[in-house]
Amino acid sequence: MMASSALSGLGMTSARARERLIERLQDLGISDQRVLNAVRRTPRHLFVEEALASRAYEDSALPIGHAQTISQPYIVARMTEALIEADVPQKVLEIGTGSGYQAAILAGIVGTVATLERINDLLLRARWRFAELKLHNIVSKFGDGTQGWRAQAPFDGILITAASAEVPALLFDQLALGGRLIAPVGKPQAQELMRYTKLESQVRKERLGPVSFVPLLEGLSK
Repeated sequence: MMASSALSGLGMTSARARERLIERLQDLGISDQRVLNAVRRTPRHLFVEEALASRAYEDSALPIGHAQTISQPYIVARMTEALIEADVPQKVLEIGTGSGYQAAILAGIVGTVATLERINDLLLRARWRFAELKLHNIVSKFGDGTQGWRAQAPFDGILITAASAEVPALLFDQLALGGRLIAPVGKPQAQELMRYTKLESQVRKERLGPVSFVPLLEGLSK
């Protein structure tokens, strides 16, 4: 793990790199200033391996071990924007903590983030980062994301950072009325980012564009 001094970033190069990333996100259509500011404030270099820190502010996914990646910043921003577009949810469940970067972005915008990770090693590293950044509105659990987190439900929003052929029904049960769920859905090579809104008598579906995510897996892994 990196020392606390890493919080200061990578000097002026890091500051310039962050602004170039913000410009890139704006060019790609991200316009919500709350999202852009959260990306600007969050030191992405802390969420990647030290050897990859110089690439942290590229708009690309990077490996984090265990066959997982930290998502491309555009995708993180797009999913966040889709979640908060109508209003800012007070309580959000994230399925798939991974590096912790998406949870950190959410924590700068929403009230509380509850995040689940099935790979214990990744969760422990993410918790260290949350503590270093004093993100006290994040609660985390080592658990199977396909089961959700019933003890913390209901959630105003749910964000899934891994793809499945369909969203597990249990997660809709844990979504509050009027709540929104953002998830990549579909087979490998044919995934689409979806937004579901839970209404009185139905779930409204919206297609948000093609994406590529690692698969959503059941069970736990050390």
